Amino acid sequence: MQDETEDKKMPLLDHLVELRQRLLYSAIGLLAAFLGCFFVADTLFSFMNAPLASIWRDFKADAYLIYTGPTEVFFTYVKVALFFGFMISFPIMEIQIWRFVAPGLYRNEKRVMFPFLFFTPVMFAIGFAFNYMLVLPLALKFFMTFQTMGSEASLGIQFQGKVSEYSSLFMQLSFAFGLCFQLPVVMTMLARAGVASSAGMKAKRRHAILGVFVFAAIFTPPDPLSMIALAIPIALLYEVSIHLAALIEKKRDAEEEEERKRALDD
Repeated sequence: MQDETEDKKMPLLDHLVELRQRLLYSAIGLLAAFLGCFFVADTLFSFMNAPLASIWRDFKADAYLIYTGPTEVFFTYVKVALFFGFMISFPIMEIQIWRFVAPGLYRNEKRVMFPFLFFTPVMFAIGFAFNYMLVLPLALKFFMTFQTMGSEASLGIQFQGKVSEYSSLFMQLSFAFGLCFQLPVVMTMLARAGVASSAGMKAKRRHAILGVFVFAAIFTPPDPLSMIALAIPIALLYEVSIHLAALIEKKRDAEEEEERKRALDD
């Protein structure tokens, strides 16, 4: 009885050891990327505030960000390095997760999941670029229009951006767009696994759109422009997911029909 118990415990212990090893590799990759990014954190922050700088200089020649605490810039650089370090090391984490999970999957399950290891970071990068090049400049330009010149009867309103607040806004929007652009990846994977269908997604389109606007309201700043700028692309990506699921179902039906013909011929 004791030997049988030990035999049952060993596979679990082996899995725990394997999990610890994969987590350790992921942590080492994240730490290395974080340290590398921290040494160039000022350059990364300059890259982050480039959209703000190009727009702000149209309103003010001597544009600059301020900080109100002695440690604000340092901890902002830490967050910036961690943010970009996570993005750089994410493929390493994906590979470690795959190596831990893959031995327990069937061959057809591996064929379903493996392509999405590539598309996940690609779609996140597309969402990041979409926010950086289109949404963020438009939002900043809109917010800058609220500045007013002072007069004898009233005080002027001028924008004085803080280092920590702008970096938090940038990372919040970048993460939200990168995460939302994973929608086609997730829905296509569920369709290939047979969990979701194009017909089911069409039937739940209204609920999905409502959920999209709720998600956008949570993950964006409290203004309608940012919420709409995030919600509309997600709704479009949901429609793309429906068409991709339909293509997958059509291909799967064709493969099943071929297998039936082969079975009848045999």
